[in-house]
Amino acid sequence: MSGISCSFAFRLFWGRWFDMGASSILPDLGTEILIPVCAVIGIAFSLVQWILVSRVKLSPGRDSGAPGNNGAAGKNGYADYLIEEEEGLNDHNVVVKCAEIQNAISEGATSFLFTEYQYVGNFMVAFAILIFLFLGSVEGFRMKSQPCTYDLSRMCKPALATAAFSTLSFLLGAVTSVVSGFLGMKIATYANARTTLEARKGVGKAFITAFRSGAVMGFLLAANGLLVLYIAINVFKLYYGDDWGGLFEAITGYGLGGSSMALFGRVGGGIYTKAADVGADLVGKVERNIPEDDPRNPAVIADNVGDNVGDIAGMGSDLFGSYAESSCAALVVASISSFGMNHELTPMLYPLIISSVGIIVCLITTLFATDFFEIKAVDEIEPSLKRQLIISTVLMTIGIGVVSWIALPPSFTIFNFGDQKLVKNWQLFLCVAVGLWAGLIIGFVTEYYTSNAYSPVQDVADSCRTGAATNVIFGLALGYKSCIIPIFAIAISIFVSFSFAAMYGIAVAALGMLSTIATGLAIDAYGPISDNAGGIAEMAGMSHRIRERTDALDAAGNTTAAIGKGFAIGSAALVSLALFGAFVSRAAISTVDVLTPKVFIGLLVGAMLPYWFSAMTMKSVGSAALKMVEEVRRQFNTIPGLMEGTSKPDYATCVKISTDASIKEMIPPGALVMLTPLIVGIFFGVETLSGVLAGSLVSGVQIAISASNTGGAWDNAKKYIEAGGSDHARALGPKGSDPHKAAVIGDTIGDPLKDTSGPSLNILIKLMAVESLVFAPFFATHGGLLFKIF
Repeated sequence: MSGISCSFAFRLFWGRWFDMGASSILPDLGTEILIPVCAVIGIAFSLVQWILVSRVKLSPGRDSGAPGNNGAAGKNGYADYLIEEEEGLNDHNVVVKCAEIQNAISEGATSFLFTEYQYVGNFMVAFAILIFLFLGSVEGFRMKSQPCTYDLSRMCKPALATAAFSTLSFLLGAVTSVVSGFLGMKIATYANARTTLEARKGVGKAFITAFRSGAVMGFLLAANGLLVLYIAINVFKLYYGDDWGGLFEAITGYGLGGSSMALFGRVGGGIYTKAADVGADLVGKVERNIPEDDPRNPAVIADNVGDNVGDIAGMGSDLFGSYAESSCAALVVASISSFGMNHELTPMLYPLIISSVGIIVCLITTLFATDFFEIKAVDEIEPSLKRQLIISTVLMTIGIGVVSWIALPPSFTIFNFGDQKLVKNWQLFLCVAVGLWAGLIIGFVTEYYTSNAYSPVQDVADSCRTGAATNVIFGLALGYKSCIIPIFAIAISIFVSFSFAAMYGIAVAALGMLSTIATGLAIDAYGPISDNAGGIAEMAGMSHRIRERTDALDAAGNTTAAIGKGFAIGSAALVSLALFGAFVSRAAISTVDVLTPKVFIGLLVGAMLPYWFSAMTMKSVGSAALKMVEEVRRQFNTIPGLMEGTSKPDYATCVKISTDASIKEMIPPGALVMLTPLIVGIFFGVETLSGVLAGSLVSGVQIAISASNTGGAWDNAKKYIEAGGSDHARALGPKGSDPHKAAVIGDTIGDPLKDTSGPSLNILIKLMAVESLVFAPFFATHGGLLFKIF
């Protein structure tokens, strides 16, 4: 449909519904207060949780591991300091050793992130210049006002202004993403040894320390993302005034910046952590038959550093990118709908109000894990984490209902590819709710396929009886099968939300899935913190009982990490589709016809990209792991007394191998994702690019779910055998048995799948979509050079 016909249809329907329905119950002033106040509450709550964690001292003395020594009563046993104390609780050497190991991990993670951010910073500046040049050239760098994209009768801000503000929002999103990842890493490395020390007094105390630390990251990221976006909108509005279409088109750069940094964080961090993990496991556990995280293993520090730079910093940037993109997609579509054109602030900021209420809901939910219920046994850990998902979903459903009632008019219109679709506020409530509950379904399906409490993982463990080959076969089959229900959940969400509210419905459904992001991040970050705690316990020479507790925390953390990846992948599918719809509208494409050769070749290429990307990241992990294995073998063979424990390994060399490999290997996959939309848009045009986006979305979601769940299942099958919690598990064990070695091999194969390729794929499909939307004006004006020539 041409721009003129779009404009005519818009004015026709807008004029018809201009005066329809009452305005929202919540006044604009209430919205302007609610959003920043909720963000500040989230930040304050995270600081309170950090203070509580910091009361666990990392210095020798009678108060180490206790929040003071005043004997005051406290929930979850803080005051019961002398009850059920283990022998050696106040061993000064153990506390000092834990502090030393924590410092080594923190220094290694900080050093890597600073090195990574130097490279990423150069890219960020170069890409920002590219955004300005491309978007500024749409109107020849002129400062004259231009007809609005969706209403040619009105004059809007010049394209050069959009270029400048898009560049600024890109830099803002990139910096916020980097800060989110860095803060998450610092919090995790601050909490890991404290979790270890608390494990001496009971699994409940260790759980609360790890979970509170994860909550610090979750609330900081959610609140900071919301607050920065809200401030940016208000600052931009000073220039744009009534041109809300131009304002929110410029804001899309915020999502692009967030996901760009997340891509490099996920890929670089994933390569780092898995190179170290694979090297440590293959040589240490399989060849030398020493425990995981044994201090004699040269790769053990690099492995623990990797948990923080990959699973914490990378994951934090990833979910921040998802939040930023889903918010931007919803705002862009809303800006060209009735409440956007009528300049109704409260309905326009409905996506941000959802996120604001989500922070309060997650705050209440967190108290159920830390204050309302006390964990006393290992088997209560996973139910407590599942309870977090259920409670947050139920409370958020109520919150969404209230928000939809007070923040939306009874009826309004939504832009729908040139037309205006009438929507009731209860219909939009259902769109958000269906995304929220689809996320819960995806979470529970992921748990079923990756937790060793259920038959799928137990079957994978049982297959280890006949060797690594059957373990791999069973694991792959599990991953493929685990795609079925999540895809149906996503499909139903798309159908319902699009039927009710077109592309805006899909955008807010994605936001609904991410509305409880603070809780999701808390239970996700809990996993790597617990993993590090177990490693520190092993390296500090603590008792077997302590390691059993940290292993139980870690096993539950593996499942919650898989659930977090499921949320990220599901939301990425919805976000990408919403961004795709916004791109099609912005590029003035009337119909995406798959029978058109231009579109079909794009579909094929787009469907191939996730395979190409996965091949690059998997090979990068393999190359780095190869160097790590050779170095670990060399040290075991050449350092006298290393196996006997009388001499120390060279940890620094292994850290350097992981750092150098990840920095070098993250560039080609990142370039593939960032350059593909530019090359296709410039040389083949917007129709072919629409096919590429559709193909990568459909293919990438399937591969990401399969890879993440396969890797998670292999990891927990190994832990199932190691824990020996049932007669079946004991028959497969103990550690060092042939079935256990087969399980370790499966785990090392799954490591790059679940922690590098799988999580990075959801960034691929989101990033390509938001990049295409940002550059849509340039592609629509100057793209398709090859087809113009021929």
